[in-house]
Amino acid sequence: MIYIIKPPFFSPKFAVVGCFIEYRETILLLHRLDHKPQGDTWGIPAGKVEPGEQILETMVREIREETGINPPPTKIKHFADVYVKYSQFDFVHHIFYTRLNNPAEVSINPAEHKDFRWTTPTQALKIPLIPDLDACIKLFYKI
Repeated sequence: MIYIIKPPFFSPKFAVVGCFIEYRETILLLHRLDHKPQGDTWGIPAGKVEPGEQILETMVREIREETGINPPPTKIKHFADVYVKYSQFDFVHHIFYTRLNNPAEVSINPAEHKDFRWTTPTQALKIPLIPDLDACIKLFYKI
């Protein structure tokens, strides 16, 4: 479950970043491999913040590693931080977005994902997403 305001007894084990990459009216979703955590679900480019790494630095790295897209850091904007509580652990999710002016050639990392698609935020809510991405889409796109 995600929270906009830090909930009581919140003890994050780590932080993650995720980015809505937009082109026209669509966002880029990546299809996770079946054997990965949250396998066979769709998500945005995302990943854990490594020790000593800044969140924007992590976001640039994850976008590049997972999609082959290399937007300048100045084009990647921070939207919000949300607090995620699962039964096993808590973490902070730093949400970013970037808008592409031209279509990008996407080159997914086959060690992490099996496919990608461009879809509208509303259409994205109709497919199997990683846990709580639906809430993040609704928050960001005010759906």
